[in-house]
Amino acid sequence: MVRAVAGPEARFKKAKRGIRAEVAEAVLEGGPAVLVLPTTFMNESGQAVAPLARYFGVEPDRLVLVHDDIDLPFGKLRFHFGRGTGGHNGVTSVVRSLGTTEVWRLKFGVGRPPGRMDPAVFVLRHFSAAERSDVDLLVGEAAEVLRTFASAGGEPATQRAGEAAGRIGLA
Repeated sequence: MVRAVAGPEARFKKAKRGIRAEVAEAVLEGGPAVLVLPTTFMNESGQAVAPLARYFGVEPDRLVLVHDDIDLPFGKLRFHFGRGTGGHNGVTSVVRSLGTTEVWRLKFGVGRPPGRMDPAVFVLRHFSAAERSDVDLLVGEAAEVLRTFASAGGEPATQRAGEAAGRIGLA
């Protein structure tokens, strides 16, 4: 996904100052961008995101958290600002570390677990072969949402996310 967002020139490298994350710096149409991949446990993501946001001088309202969401059907993307954490432990960690919910979020719908399957087990499983090709298309759409946010702002990115499933035939 990162190459689709940042282009082939963006390469991940270990973050500075002992922060547990990998970082890639890129230039998008809207200016410079920093892509962060925490190497912490998901529910400790704030330990990487908050110090890096401070280090790079990124204000929370220019920060986008990209994460899975079991309350969205598989294949649906949603982009929005503010709001609560929705019970997502990784988002909760970032919000707690930043001290604000005033961040953008790109939610990647994975659907509900079947039957009584533990949601943690469900989101950590590999996608099925049938889902895999759709996931690749969705990652490309998610990258376009992020490009749109960088170049045109939140409202156009929100609209692009809302239309994504239809563009790839999942609506």
